[in-house]
Amino acid sequence: MKVVIQRASRASVTINEKETRSIGKGLLVFVGIVESDGEEDINWLVNKIINLRIFDDDRGVMDRSVKDINGEILVVSQFTLHARTKKGNRPSYVDAAKPDVSIPLYESFKTALSSAMGQEVTSGEFGTSMAVEVINDGPVTIIIDTKNKR
Repeated sequence: MKVVIQRASRASVTINEKETRSIGKGLLVFVGIVESDGEEDINWLVNKIINLRIFDDDRGVMDRSVKDINGEILVVSQFTLHARTKKGNRPSYVDAAKPDVSIPLYESFKTALSSAMGQEVTSGEFGTSMAVEVINDGPVTIIIDTKNKR
């Protein structure tokens, strides 16, 4: 699994130009899934995300996690995180997992994240047209790939 995490003052996702889901201070997490991902990747990633110390403490030092600040999380599926761009100018998405694999893992990821946070995470809707807005606080953007744990 690969994620792009943005520290946000606020973020929202509008689904099919109709329903908007939003969060206040917290994390916007874009997640991409490949065929070889599984529960071990989810567990490792959830632990990393909720404990990532990227929020300022009283001294202005990034030393607090999203849990520490009682922040919120917005999760958005994004298969394009696994784009191959080495050849030509048109990205290939062959590495992204097909829906029969990625949907259950995406749902499991959201459930595990909600459980670890002790509150429901907000999310986009898998496989639909979405418009995402974020006020990136910092800006702080972190990329994590479970295939590069070391």
